[in-house]
Amino acid sequence: METIFNQKTINLLTDRINQLKTTDNAQWGEMNAYQMLKHCTLSEEMFQGKKQYKRLIMGKLFGKMALNGILKNDNPMKKNQPTHPEFKIKGTGNFEIEKAKWIDLLNSYSDFFNSNFVHPFFGKMSKDEIGKYVFKHTDHHLRQFGR
Repeated sequence: METIFNQKTINLLTDRINQLKTTDNAQWGEMNAYQMLKHCTLSEEMFQGKKQYKRLIMGKLFGKMALNGILKNDNPMKKNQPTHPEFKIKGTGNFEIEKAKWIDLLNSYSDFFNSNFVHPFFGKMSKDEIGKYVFKHTDHHLRQFGR
């Protein structure tokens, strides 16, 4: 299974990110291209310990089971998955700056160390789980916009 801790994987993902345009339309979901970029940069900042979010009650009940379902095979994540309320982006911003920020955050996984990471829905995650999930999440949103 692909992982964000493989530099070749990061390179392939950043090539796909670089193809994104402000005019790209989502093939599913409600986000526009900028909102997806912002959603993903907030996610990377969370995994890297730069932002923290409150644990959700539903996550305490079902989070680990949901994570295992996502990571059990190489299949892409399902469309229209729910997200933490703070990851629902409204409004607009600078598309190119957000795109560059996402690429920088993905490249910084080569120096990743966040052994005490607790996801607000999935709970405590190992480095291996983080690597696989970040790849799948990134791939999911790039597919969402046809990349």
